[in-house]
Amino acid sequence: MRRYKILCWHIHGSYLDALAQIDQDWYLPVTPDRGEGYGGRRPGMPPYVREVPAEEVRNLDLDIIICQTPKNFYEDIPAILSPEQQKLPKIYLEHNCPRQHPTDTKHPIDDPNVLLVHVTHFNNLMWDSGRTPTMVIEHSVAIDPSIEYVGDRDKGITVINEMKRRGRISGYDIFCKARESVPLDTCGIKSEEIGGLGDIKYRDLHRLMARYRFLFSPMRYTSLPLAVIEAMTIGMPVIALATTELPTMIQNDYNGYVSCDVEFLIDRMLFLLNNPKEAKRLGQNAKCTAQERFNLDRFRRDWNKAFDLVAGGL
Repeated sequence: MRRYKILCWHIHGSYLDALAQIDQDWYLPVTPDRGEGYGGRRPGMPPYVREVPAEEVRNLDLDIIICQTPKNFYEDIPAILSPEQQKLPKIYLEHNCPRQHPTDTKHPIDDPNVLLVHVTHFNNLMWDSGRTPTMVIEHSVAIDPSIEYVGDRDKGITVINEMKRRGRISGYDIFCKARESVPLDTCGIKSEEIGGLGDIKYRDLHRLMARYRFLFSPMRYTSLPLAVIEAMTIGMPVIALATTELPTMIQNDYNGYVSCDVEFLIDRMLFLLNNPKEAKRLGQNAKCTAQERFNLDRFRRDWNKAFDLVAGGL
């Protein structure tokens, strides 16, 4: 297998943790202020993930460029890459589903020489990707494998950043409705504004989650909440809206519950609070699902195929 030298901006920290598990030579540009996209390494990353000052990127011998935002593609590339580097094979990693319109939004990249990687089949289905070739590489997560679901706390937990600000798209109204009947905690950026636990450090988050009976995801429209995959990976049952990719992951009475009927979901939350053994059974099945579908070995294979494809000229 060929080893590649890859430039990638730091956009989504937990996703970068998973990318860092792929044994290639990664270069993360950094600036003194560690501004957007230039945050560099995260703690615990392997030594083949290197920081490089943004002004020195043009001196690197690179093979592949990975962009994740329009700013990366249209502003950062011409700002820090040499003219020759700008001709290198490119991958655009799209984390999100279309926002302007669910079916008619044109992707900001329309280039037959760029590989557009979507993180879910739902996203690939909904974006109008124009001339750009696409590939789906489903998520994986790099979390401490020693963490296991306990579920001894008679509460559910929701993990969403800035849920109140994001409003209906994040399901803030649904969370508030459910919290009237079900004991629910929430954590994430600015969650303390709505009586939550605040922003929990990533290294502590999953041990905290593991104590709760279930994870509740009220998000109406999103790519795929990584918190759902993280919960399933540690053996935790998930209750969520049956939207976007989630109905393909969660099966009622097997590894959790999904529905567009909020009253049904509230009923199932109360059921799990009163039946911890059943929550444990669902959680074990959730872990099996995560191990089969979102394991790091599959993630590595898929990304290495993408690298070979773009390096070979699509």
